Parts: sequence; structure tokens; C-alpha cells
Amino acid sequence: MGRRPLLRDQGGGGVDDQGKLQYIGQYSIGPLRYLRLNYTTGDAAGQNMTGKATLEACEWIKANYPGQTRYILSGNIDTDKKHSRINMLLTRGKRVVAEATLKKDVLERLMGVDTDTLFWARQIQMAGSFLVGAANNGAHAANGLTAMFIATGQDVANVSEAHAGVSYTQLLPNGDYYWSITLPALIVATYGGGTGLATQRECLEMLDCYGAGKVYKFAEICAAVVLAGETSLSSAVLAGDWVTSHDQLGRNRP
Repeated sequence: MGRRPLLRDQGGGGVDDQGKLQYIGQYSIGPLRYLRLNYTTGDAAGQNMTGKATLEACEWIKANYPGQTRYILSGNIDTDKKHSRINMLLTRGKRVVAEATLKKDVLERLMGVDTDTLFWARQIQMAGSFLVGAANNGAHAANGLTAMFIATGQDVANVSEAHAGVSYTQLLPNGDYYWSITLPALIVATYGGGTGLATQRECLEMLDCYGAGKVYKFAEICAAVVLAGETSLSSAVLAGDWVTSHDQLGRNRP
């Protein structure tokens, strides 16, 4: 159901790819020049790594620039732990797509909703997302990602960026339903930081996603979890199970 993530800004697939500068984006406002330094980070999330490298780069520029200059390390176009349109377009972390084709009869049997109704609802939700300027036109990507992040030692604050996404669907001629979710700024790691904590490492090992060379696989799993959650909640809303499920199974039950 997953695809190999498309690598942008921070990426790489192993220890040898850590901390390599790929390119510097430049953006001007009046007398200001914003530089967005883009690195590969291997299997680490890389915020500390890239912050340290960028500090060294800024100090080098300051020492070698013929005129007088000063800088701050973050002018906020890195949008660390904040959703942004630049991350949607250029990526920060991993860009990953998960997709599935749902059989009409299977969806109706398991979820209690037919594909025609699901697609009708999708059009309403798309317009609603556009109306409010939502960062994600799907149902609840943050739920699945937060659970995954806590369990596997990710920086949970990065959910503010990682939950952004684009859900795209098609009602196929035979009545089946194509569904995809694109996460353009999924910041995850399989090495370093909280991934080395005992319980979190064990969870990653259960997924065969701990250590070098595993970050792409883990990104795909995260995207698949989001897609599964989209399928479940969207169908539950239409089948009338959303509120009743919370009453029966949620934290507010007697």
C-alpha cells in the first residue's frame, strides 16, 4: 500500500548521508535575505544536526563577507514545528505517498458504506477544507501519527508539521474506490534521539525499523497508518458509527 518516499530537503538513507548540504534556497524581503539550507540527515530526524551545521555556515559567511553583516540562526522559514506552505511544496523531512484501491463489496461489507456515498462525502469535505484553509483535507492524520510518534521515540511536537497532507480519491468505473494520502513533511527517525529509549526502540524493532537504512520503511508505515485511519473514520461518520463508537468505547464511557 505504500510507496518509497520521494526524497527532498532532509533525507538520505543511512549514516553516510548524514549532514550533507544539498542546496541553499534564497528568499528576499526588502533588505533581508532568508537562506534555507537543505541537508540530508540519514536515518536521523536531523534538527540538531542541521542546526549545528547551519550555525557553522553562518559564522563562515559572517567572517568572509566583505561588508558588515549580522544574522539570526532561524528567521522562521525553516518552520520548525510549524505547518507551512513551503513544506507542502518543497518538503521538510520525508515526502511519502500511501495508496490503496478498496473493493466496492469489501468496503460495504466491512465498513457499512458504499463507494458512491463515500465519494459524494469526499466532495463535500474537499470544499470544506478549502473554505477553512486546513493543512490537511483528510479526516485525522494527527491521531495515527501521534500514536506512532510516542510509541517509537519520535519528537511528538513534529506532528504539527507531519500531519499536513493531501488526500486524493477516485471513484473507479467498476465502482471500486482509489484512495491515497500524501504526507509532504513527515519528520521521522529510526536512529538517534528518543528512538534509542528502551521501550521505543523495542517498538521500532517490532516493525523491523530500528537503526541505519530503515527510515524509508518507517515513513511508509506511518503513511499507511494514516490511510487506514482515514478509511476507518470517514466510513464511520457515514455509517452512523462515529458518535456511538465514542460512547461505547471512548474515555467518556461509564
